[in-house]
Amino acid sequence: MVHDDFLDAVSAVAIEVGAMAHASWRGVFKHWQKGDTSPVCEIDLAADALLRERLMALDPEAGWLSEETADNADRLNCARVWVVDPIDGTRDYVRGREGWAVSVALVEGGRPLIGVLDAPARNEHWRAQAGRGATLNGVLLRSSERTDIVGSRVPADALPRRDGDLTMVPKPNSIALRIAMIANDQADLLAAIRWGHEWDIAAAALIAQEAGAIVTDALGRPLRYNSTKGEAFGVLATAPAIHADAVERLAERAAKAVVR
Repeated sequence: MVHDDFLDAVSAVAIEVGAMAHASWRGVFKHWQKGDTSPVCEIDLAADALLRERLMALDPEAGWLSEETADNADRLNCARVWVVDPIDGTRDYVRGREGWAVSVALVEGGRPLIGVLDAPARNEHWRAQAGRGATLNGVLLRSSERTDIVGSRVPADALPRRDGDLTMVPKPNSIALRIAMIANDQADLLAAIRWGHEWDIAAAALIAQEAGAIVTDALGRPLRYNSTKGEAFGVLATAPAIHADAVERLAERAAKAVVR
């Protein structure tokens, strides 16, 4: 199923959908808030429909898990599942900022086989295949190799006082792009300590891992995808040498946040 031509085909779909979204970016379109107050726009829905049409044509037997499609438990019985976020970082998209991306992963047995991010506003196309490495615009990626958590670069707008020994770097709204920053040695540590959705992280997690980073949930546990609720408890992506220190630093906060 997964071969170079197939990865190329998935990349082409992400590029097509990214181009469609980019054509309306900074234009006039309808947008509103969902029940959880997160933003959504008509381009999200158009991108979702086009992704589903194109990706299901590539693998008609795969299930479907997307932010903009009502979930269907039938996916739990599928050997493979497309896990997608049509526009990750919608808040930046509707504000005319560059920090958004089309995110596509193909998952089998709870693990991503393919991960693709297309961020046309940033002229970035990220892709990875399990066991085959990760690239940005065709250039092989190597993650951060930082060995000391003190001074680690974190994509953030602000940091808690207790993390004042870390270094903030510019943060795109898209969490997928923030994870990818670890893959590209633009950051050393990314942590989200709350329940979130698999479609936000599946593609980017594979890209970071294939570049050499360690990616787990917020408690340091392995991530598995296509779960019943399609959720994961946060994400922790780091340079390999600082992951254990990051888990220890966040342990108390994560233990409180995991209860709901």
